Amino acid sequence: MISSIRGSVLSAGLDNVVVEVGGVGMLVHTTPAHAASARAGTEATFFTTLVVREDSLTFYGFGDDSERKLFELVQTVSGVGPRLALAMLAVHAPDALRGAIAGGDVPTLMKVPGIGKKGAERIVLELKDKVGALTGGGSSSLPQPQVPAADETQQQVVDALVGLGWSTKQAQDAVAKVTKADDAPTDVSQLLRVTLRSLGR
Repeated sequence: MISSIRGSVLSAGLDNVVVEVGGVGMLVHTTPAHAASARAGTEATFFTTLVVREDSLTFYGFGDDSERKLFELVQTVSGVGPRLALAMLAVHAPDALRGAIAGGDVPTLMKVPGIGKKGAERIVLELKDKVGALTGGGSSSLPQPQVPAADETQQQVVDALVGLGWSTKQAQDAVAKVTKADDAPTDVSQLLRVTLRSLGR
């Protein structure tokens, strides 16, 4: 089991980062927030899970070991695969996701694309007594986000939302609505989370 990858960032997409390890570019799927914080030429460390399928070997990467364990834990619920687990961590910060599960907050879990009421209730039922063992902690070795221009920030969030399944118009309208507020976040990851919460209402 490969539990971490460290190397120079070659490129970053909407939800993935290519990290060079020993001369080999490793494609690591991650949340839009982590992908947005990666910059080509900087060094990054991802705590990884390797998902093995008959036709593929896929890395999923996270900022710390606690986040990775949460990703693995939610997949123990029937119907939750790697993509949906990653979407859960894209919509909610790890501590917020743990809190929603432990507190039985079904509406919060339903804000994740692909999770309906029954799915959220099943997640709570099966995991509420297990998430307490997963605590936050561990310093992230991911590069610190650089603050892009406002237009670039908004476009990155729109691209991330489209990647998560919304139409371009839905994404643009939602971002425009959120950014009208005086206290709108300027950081990509925070703006993405606020917009996702808005779309989930």
